[in-house]
Amino acid sequence: YVYHAFARTQVFPPREEFASFPLQLGAWSCPQRTFMDEKTLANLGASDYLLCEFHRADPAGFVGVYLGYHATQIREEGGGSGENAIHPPKHCLPGSGWDIIAQDVVELDVPGLPQQPAQVNRMMIAKGDARQLVYYWYQTQGRVIAGDWQKIAYLSWDRARSGRTDGALVRFTAPIFNKDEEAADRQIRELASEILPGLAAYVPEG
Repeated sequence: YVYHAFARTQVFPPREEFASFPLQLGAWSCPQRTFMDEKTLANLGASDYLLCEFHRADPAGFVGVYLGYHATQIREEGGGSGENAIHPPKHCLPGSGWDIIAQDVVELDVPGLPQQPAQVNRMMIAKGDARQLVYYWYQTQGRVIAGDWQKIAYLSWDRARSGRTDGALVRFTAPIFNKDEEAADRQIRELASEILPGLAAYVPEG
């Protein structure tokens, strides 16, 4: 009752579109953005996103970046809720053929995070002989959230308190070559330190 009584009007904060996101950040550059087809985007529910593979020449390496912003995670039509909710990567990866072989919540302390340090998800995934390292978290109104249940709790609280249900999924993925997990880890953290300081313009804080 309280939830619906205080959440009659949704609030959409002003923000920059990812179309203006810089594709050259320090030593890292994205040659070309990747775009999803309409069906995939509809299933994902994101209202704006950046999907890009950032490369650096020296030392050689690349990191895949997905920044998916949801202007609302509630679909009012029909009275339902959650149709636009951010999908947890650990639920989606197996459907695309990747197995999660290790996962943990770790501290991430890089410039630009609203919380220092922040708790984020870290996973190693496998498809055949290929291995990748994945860092991801939910970023909503100045918070960094690792847990799915915490995301849901904050969604209800924020809707009742401020009328906002916007949020984003932040995900970095790096291939692991020659079993060198530490190199993939360093590359993700290095690129994150370039991307995160400017992220508030695209993912509004409180």
